[in-house]
Amino acid sequence: MNPALRLQRALQGWVALGLLGFALLPWYFLQQMSLAEAMPSIWLGAETASGAVQALQHGRPWLWSGLGGLLVCGLAVLRPWSTRLQGWGLLAGSLMGLLGLLLSGFAIGATGWAFQSLEAVWGALPVGQYGMGWGAAVVLLSLVVLLGASLARLGGFRGDVFVAAAVVACSALLALFVVYPVLRSLVAAWVDDAGGYAWAHLLERVATERVWGLGCIQGAGRCGVAWNTLWLATLTAVGTTVLGTLMALWAERGNTRLAKPLNILAMLPLITPPFVVGLGLILLFGRAGLFNQALEWAFGIEPGRWFYGVFGIWLAQLFAFTPIAFMIMRGVVQGVSPSMEEAAQTLRASRMQTFWSVTLPLLKPGLANAFLVGFIESMADFGNPIILGGQYAVLSTEIFFAIVGAALDPGMAAALALVLTAFALAVFFVQRRVLAGSSFTTVSGKGDAGVAMALPPAVLRVCRSVAGPWLLFTVVVYLFAFAGGFVQTWGRDFTFTLAHFKTAFDVQIGEFGWVFAGTAWKSLFTTLSLSAMAAPICAGVGLLMAWLLARTEFRGKAAFEFSALLTFAIPGTVLGVSYILAFNVPPVELTGTGLVIVLCFVFRNLPVGVRAGTAAFKQLDRSLDEASQMLRASTLTTLRRVVLPLLKPALVASLVYSFVRSMTTVSAVIFLVTAQYELATTYIIGRVGNGDYGVALAYCTVLMVFMSLVTLLIRKGVGERQLGRRMDKAGSADQQG
Repeated sequence: MNPALRLQRALQGWVALGLLGFALLPWYFLQQMSLAEAMPSIWLGAETASGAVQALQHGRPWLWSGLGGLLVCGLAVLRPWSTRLQGWGLLAGSLMGLLGLLLSGFAIGATGWAFQSLEAVWGALPVGQYGMGWGAAVVLLSLVVLLGASLARLGGFRGDVFVAAAVVACSALLALFVVYPVLRSLVAAWVDDAGGYAWAHLLERVATERVWGLGCIQGAGRCGVAWNTLWLATLTAVGTTVLGTLMALWAERGNTRLAKPLNILAMLPLITPPFVVGLGLILLFGRAGLFNQALEWAFGIEPGRWFYGVFGIWLAQLFAFTPIAFMIMRGVVQGVSPSMEEAAQTLRASRMQTFWSVTLPLLKPGLANAFLVGFIESMADFGNPIILGGQYAVLSTEIFFAIVGAALDPGMAAALALVLTAFALAVFFVQRRVLAGSSFTTVSGKGDAGVAMALPPAVLRVCRSVAGPWLLFTVVVYLFAFAGGFVQTWGRDFTFTLAHFKTAFDVQIGEFGWVFAGTAWKSLFTTLSLSAMAAPICAGVGLLMAWLLARTEFRGKAAFEFSALLTFAIPGTVLGVSYILAFNVPPVELTGTGLVIVLCFVFRNLPVGVRAGTAAFKQLDRSLDEASQMLRASTLTTLRRVVLPLLKPALVASLVYSFVRSMTTVSAVIFLVTAQYELATTYIIGRVGNGDYGVALAYCTVLMVFMSLVTLLIRKGVGERQLGRRMDKAGSADQQG
């Protein structure tokens, strides 16, 4: 088919899709009814009616703007007008529909005008509107794609309609589900109980002794939660960087056989809930922990709560985030060129002099990256402070209690989220500034057959004496966390039992077959289903954005990339608060549904897909794309038949990471769960709050085993995949350079 005719048919199809959505799908969001249940009633009730019926029969004439925009776009694609004339027609129609629907959506709420000023000018509305649903989503998607097509037809994006539509659609998703909720939560910090805006409201909430107090320095009380957060983040970043670096040097330069155990250790934070380490430490150092029991038995020291506080949180965060620093530093150590070290030794430098003057300076980018990642992860952590914090409060827990506590002060939560976001973004920008500085490149296209220098004996002794006991301690903590689910009552009765697993995952045979009688089954099935829905969306959208960033050039690319990676810098607690405040009212009303949890999973983990895709695209030569396009293949065909098959490892890695992180996340969704949509991590948090550590640890064990199996299966199926081989007639592999 002629490419021009194929494009014309595609544009006509998008217009037809929008018209069908306007006429045949429920316009508003259905809280208690599925789409299949609502379809027979689209011509009847106001709740289930389509956009056309809403405008005709239920007093919502502002919806005609969507139909008008689609009709103008339909006129533009009905005939093969000139490219520029068609572009102007599509631009006018898409903007008419989008602006009309979005402005009316934000201006009109459930009871009428959302702003008193509009009511004063236009008068009261007899009817309001609810959050947008399936019909509105289909119409808006069609208009967004047609807007992208109009920009391409007018000369933008080199005339490539697919690229233009993809950029506009991805930008719309980032604007709606990342930028808008974050801005909405930050603006809420200025709002008082009556809905007024003023700087004074923000100052009243933030400039308090509770947030910025220095009583601990003056010896007259405690420090504010802001200083607590910064101090804890600094301690954690220093500790994880030092431990991760020593472990990486030992693994790569210490002639040790611990490479595989260290790789397993590096995977543990990925496959375990964020508070498993905290629970294991409680079994060791809590009031009923073995350490306190031993002190009482040997010295008569009564067990206390000394472990709960900054020391306990710091120790748990070291366990949780040191493997991340290890992964970062191991890659940097592997990248140090042996030829530079050999050159220094040729000039009669000792191994210690070479290490301090050559090796260590080349590790500076990795050290800065590991420090800043540890800093951000510590500030974003919620699970460990909520379990081990005691009287030591940090910003993430203060935000939580401002939402779910007795005070119920969303404005205070937004103000604290603003402080936490400012800290995180400042560190994020420092990270980018440091890593964008001097070049430390040592790996080039030329071969490097040098042998890496062994560590100096003194450095090796330090690595062994520090990293060795730490690894042993890590194994002990995880063993305790694993064993805690198999004893009756930790600290009192160590009798082996499976009662905790039976409580959580009991299965019985009833009158009508198997019955999942355990209390944890519902949360597990909910978590599995929502994570399975979020993972492919996250991986697909992430790789599409990575392709746009790696292979296309367009205005606003820097802002697009920043928005795509924004949720990496924003703590999960802030994102959860943002979704509560943004999606609790029209035009997007999703609070209390499973969809809002899926969206939170998707956009919380989106930077992973973007980064995985970007790394994969750097390994693919642009000539592959160009060769396909020279053969007159469209961009979509090139992406589908040439690029995507070569990205299967990155796609699968992104899928696995997104799925596993969705299964184990807690901070971003702690505000979004309901009785109907309880997740595994929130179930465990609830059990810990009730002091039922046995069931909590049993559930953690099941999750760890399940995530380990998923990860191993994927690594087995994808990790050994090799490209560039062909089979000759004899069946042997012929290596292609």
